[in-house]
Amino acid sequence: MALAALGGNAVGSWASLGIALTGDSLNMSMADHVIRTTTTKNELELLTKIDFDGLDQEGKVDYIMLRTFHTRQLNNLDLQKASQEKFYPLLPFADDLVGLLEARQDVEPMKAKETAKSLNEITKSISEVQTKVEGGEFNVTETTGYLASKAIKGLLEHFAEWFTFYSTYDPLFDFLVVETKLAGMNQKDGKDAIIGEPIGRKGLEVELEAEMIPYTPEELIQIGNQEFEWCEKEMIKQSEAMGYGKDWKKALDHVKNDYMDPGKQTELVRELVVEGSLFVTERDLVTVPPLANSTWRMSMIEAERQKVSPFFLGGPTIQVSYPVVSMEHDLKLMVMRGNNKHFARATAFHEMFPGHRLQLYMADRYNSHRRYIFDTPFFVEGWALYWEMLFYSRDDFHHSPEGRIGALWWRMHRCLRIIFSLKFHLGEMTAQEAVDLLVDRIAHERSNAEGEVRRSVEGSYSPLYQAGYMLGALQLWKLREMVVDTKEVSEKEYHDAILKTGMLPIEMVKALITGDELSRDFKPEWKFYDFD
Repeated sequence: MALAALGGNAVGSWASLGIALTGDSLNMSMADHVIRTTTTKNELELLTKIDFDGLDQEGKVDYIMLRTFHTRQLNNLDLQKASQEKFYPLLPFADDLVGLLEARQDVEPMKAKETAKSLNEITKSISEVQTKVEGGEFNVTETTGYLASKAIKGLLEHFAEWFTFYSTYDPLFDFLVVETKLAGMNQKDGKDAIIGEPIGRKGLEVELEAEMIPYTPEELIQIGNQEFEWCEKEMIKQSEAMGYGKDWKKALDHVKNDYMDPGKQTELVRELVVEGSLFVTERDLVTVPPLANSTWRMSMIEAERQKVSPFFLGGPTIQVSYPVVSMEHDLKLMVMRGNNKHFARATAFHEMFPGHRLQLYMADRYNSHRRYIFDTPFFVEGWALYWEMLFYSRDDFHHSPEGRIGALWWRMHRCLRIIFSLKFHLGEMTAQEAVDLLVDRIAHERSNAEGEVRRSVEGSYSPLYQAGYMLGALQLWKLREMVVDTKEVSEKEYHDAILKTGMLPIEMVKALITGDELSRDFKPEWKFYDFD
């Protein structure tokens, strides 16, 4: 018995929690907070009424994942409320505005006089806050200003809909002015600033529990450092093979200067995508469905978006970062060096075959109910990096030290992602220090490093997203040792089985592949890493 048989209430919980999963809710609304909290607690209560022991392994995994999902929601609601309290004094008008917006959502008849009075008071309050901010009366830190700015943007989106619906009065301009002042930015000199909110130790613990990673942040940072040391030793070997001795950064600079001319990158990327698909197919490493292989597309990433996505992105379409006409010469050079032939080779198969294109194609067709609610970077990015590790371990993929250096640079990059992302959220490293770390330790092109850190801290990705690459890959590698190296299954059987589990934390993938005994009160305990 799997998820579909858990009962109408449990399955229906996904739909009933829509308010918690979409942008339709008002995050600053106390009523919304109460609704989401109450609904989530009710869903957890419903799960306790299910006969866990009567479920098959697939059903037990779904049960555990639903419980984990709801628990994470509750914890994050509490953290969200605590976060809002930091900037709430900067938004004294929020309660009145939220009241108007909630009345609109509830389709209450608008009372014109009362609404006009409320809007007048809101506008006065905005002006007063603006004056105080400009006069330095508020001790606004960069992070507090960023949080307030994000909250205002959310209110603006709802107010735009409110205004369109009623077409009455418009204090929108005042909102934009306050937003600009609070964030400490303006279009002239602050548009490329990197600002984010550390979630703190408690926030990291919540996320690690939900991702089923039974290690402390400090232990994970130690893993990042240990893996980096291994990579650096390998880098020196390849550097010596190229004649640069132990100065591997000189060898790396040589590799980075081997790039395609503008306008030619797409030709290279196409060749690399085809190569990845043929490589795994000819060696019978994983099943590549013909339809997945024949329907992928390619597009270019626009200049503005390259500020957060300086490399390639994958899925149904491989999206390529490379210079555009509007870029200054120095920036063009950094983009080309950062997407050189040898870096691009690893990126292409990471994003397409056997990476994300194949992965997402299968996720839409096997246990697809898990894709959008249990989506995790430890599975998504861990799978793609696992293949980078596997290809590096073979003697028939990389045919030159330059190619191995390209692969190793990415691996070192993922080690540093663990270190800087966790230290940032622990409050031990600033965003700028994270950029400097990437530049100093692995000679990251600075513009690319800024894009890397920007997407890590500004909230568009989950706090553990960057750590998920290496940690998820290490989990899959350990599981490989357990079932492939022991001859329980073939490589192809192992890889196909992973793709058919649907998107899950890797410990749940392990439970499905090995048949681990699962209990109703399951807690993650798989220690997948061997420390030196």
